[in-house]
Amino acid sequence: MKKGWIYIAISTILFSTMEIALKEIAGDFNPMQLTMTRFLAGGIFLVPFAVNTMKKRGVHIAAKDLRFFALLGLLGIAVSMTFYQLAITDTNASVVAVLFSCNPAFVMLFAALLLHEVIHRRNVAAIILEAIGIIVIINPFHVQIGASGIVFTLLSVLTFALYGVLGKRKCAEYGGVAVTCMSFLFGALELLAFAGMSHIPAIAGALAANGLDIFADIPFFTGYNIENVGFVLYIFIGITGAGFASYFTAMEKTSANSTSLIFFFKPVLATILAFFILHEAVPSNMVAGIVLILIGSMANILPGLLKTRLGKGRIGKAAESNP
Repeated sequence: MKKGWIYIAISTILFSTMEIALKEIAGDFNPMQLTMTRFLAGGIFLVPFAVNTMKKRGVHIAAKDLRFFALLGLLGIAVSMTFYQLAITDTNASVVAVLFSCNPAFVMLFAALLLHEVIHRRNVAAIILEAIGIIVIINPFHVQIGASGIVFTLLSVLTFALYGVLGKRKCAEYGGVAVTCMSFLFGALELLAFAGMSHIPAIAGALAANGLDIFADIPFFTGYNIENVGFVLYIFIGITGAGFASYFTAMEKTSANSTSLIFFFKPVLATILAFFILHEAVPSNMVAGIVLILIGSMANILPGLLKTRLGKGRIGKAAESNP
């Protein structure tokens, strides 16, 4: 259990620095190029962890599931993470980090709709509070944040939540690390295929003519230099590879509720780091929105943590009374 909390701490730190690190090199790379290469590197990094997990379970990837993993990669990586990278490019890193931390609430909503999982009153309260928090941060009556950045972030959150829910059933069969590894690799390969097509003159011309220049002539190897190589390695191997490996290891060693604490601490830590590193302003409406999101997160997480703690307490007492 103690090792599990170490993995939670590692994931929290890595995920909280994600938007900041991506913001630092956003100007050096095409958004599609950066998404494609970091998830390809992250997927390759996760291969030995995935193989080890499947060996322990005594399972192998079935040929019939390859189509499912391709769809999962398309949704969670090619679509969701492209929106995410566009959001990072277009708005403050702290705003993206805070809004993306609402992901668990949307996961609950999709799980109830698609998997028919029971949704409790505390879950509804969490969704409402986090929705209000988002509105407060956006501040629609005095908008100071790029509207496109907000839209990209929310589209990323929604599609990533759907990706998580659809992948849940396969996680029970193959393990979370294996499902993540396969979706990373398929998503990166799909982006690679699109990047190749973007160099076809007719396609590149049509995209550019419709204001979609970032999707035309997507580069493969440009942008790398001695100044950004540290950030590149940190994002590709640290955040994308080790971050997700730590996240799923934490889930295996603790519980889903305990691991959800990552998204409780992330908006606070990411905002503080963005303030000191990127010198991003933290207006009062953003502070109020963060507080509402934290209250909503705690309303969702705390009952599960208390239930787990009480359950362990009862087991411990039963063991003491039956030596």
